Parts: sequence; structure tokens; C-alpha cells
Amino acid sequence: MGNLRIIPRLDIKGPNLIKGIHLEGLRVIGDPQEYAIRYAELGADELLYIDIVASLYGRNNLSDIIRRAADKVFVPITVGGGIRSVDDVRHILRSGADKVAINTAAIARPELISEISRMFGSQAMVLSIEAKSQGPSRWEAYTDNGRERTGVDVIEWVKRGVELGAGEILITSIDREGTRKGYDIDLIRQVSQAVPVPVIASGGMGTIAHMVEAAVAGQADAVAMADILHYKRMSLDEIREAALAANLPVRKI
Repeated sequence: MGNLRIIPRLDIKGPNLIKGIHLEGLRVIGDPQEYAIRYAELGADELLYIDIVASLYGRNNLSDIIRRAADKVFVPITVGGGIRSVDDVRHILRSGADKVAINTAAIARPELISEISRMFGSQAMVLSIEAKSQGPSRWEAYTDNGRERTGVDVIEWVKRGVELGAGEILITSIDREGTRKGYDIDLIRQVSQAVPVPVIASGGMGTIAHMVEAAVAGQADAVAMADILHYKRMSLDEIREAALAANLPVRKI
């Protein structure tokens, strides 16, 4: 594998950076611009922005936030939430994003994955999946920031998404998100083994051991994290140093 990417995740509601547990109970953290600049300066490999209410209201409001960030931040930016069409993608990419993460709209109309991939390249099309356990080694895909059931099996959906042109997978465990109890390793491993494209693990990082487990046992290509950074329980410098000490193939700064 290549370098394990370390990706701060910034969940956005209106103008604010927020954080919740199980994608609920949202708490305002601060100005996303300040956090994005700090994370980029401290060596984040990428930044992930998710508008967590966009699908509910049928729109993405991140273009201004992304435009401001792109002027100051020089790492790849992925944006998700409320993106429903090729025109929406074009608008977000022109605002400064490098990739888009699609969940609700892809479930509603899977052909959108192919349209985005053909128009902008598969590397710009990230299939975002919010997964909730339905028993041993079974997960259902949810939409609308974990609000709506779909009846869609996560592993089957991830395979179809890649067949349609998704160039990367963002897999978020609803059960683990915000809990600090670690990533859902079985979920990450099964997704990683099901498809040949990079997989970003999200939801649950509380310690370095969780990151190591996601990379080694889960076979993730990247780890997204929020709580551990936003609440300053560990800095990106400390995370990278600890990852290197654990022999993870992270980028040296």
C-alpha cells in the first residue's frame, strides 16, 4: 500500500464546525476556517468537509466555506452533503474542492456515479456510505446523515458503486461515530477487501491504537478523524509521530 493518509473531518452545519455522536446531538465547535488552516499547517494529508444537513434541505451550502479555505489551504479537499447533480459537482469543484463525496443522491440515482466519473474522472468521485450494523458482519446503508434507512446492503452497494465509476470509498460507521471506541474493523476490512479502490475509514477514533488497527487489520488506505482533533486530545503532530513509531506508512513531514 502507499502512504496511509491522515484526514481531518469537518462536519458543517450552517457556518459552524460541529460534532455529534452517532451523527446526532450536534455541538458547535467553532469556525471551520480556523480549524482547516491549522490542520493543513500541521500536516493533514487532505481535508474532508461534510455538510451534515444539506441532504435534508436539498442543497449544499459549502461553496463559500470551500472558496475561503482553498485560498489558504494547499492540501486536497473533499466535499460532501447535498450534492445531487453534475452541475452541483462542477460548482463545488470550481469553488476549490478536489473531490466530491456522494451518498444520498447516489442511493437515489446510482447513474449519477457514472455521470460524475465520466465528466470529472473517477478520482473526483468518492462514494460516501453511512453504515449501521444489522447483525454479525451485516450493515445497512443509511442516507441523510444517518437519518434514513435504505434497505441496501453496504457490501453489495460498495461493489456496485465501484463498478459504476466511484474511485474511492468513504465508509462511516454510524454505530462508532463520535464514541471514541474505535473504528468498526470488520466493516472496514470487508469493504477494503470487496473493492480495488482506496477506502477511507471514518467513525470512532479515540486512540492511536484505533488508527493502527484500522490500517493493519482493517486494511484502510486513509483514516478520517474529528473528535480527537477538534477537542485537542491529540494533535496531528502527535498522531503522525505515534503512527511512525507504530511503523505505519504515513508521510513524514
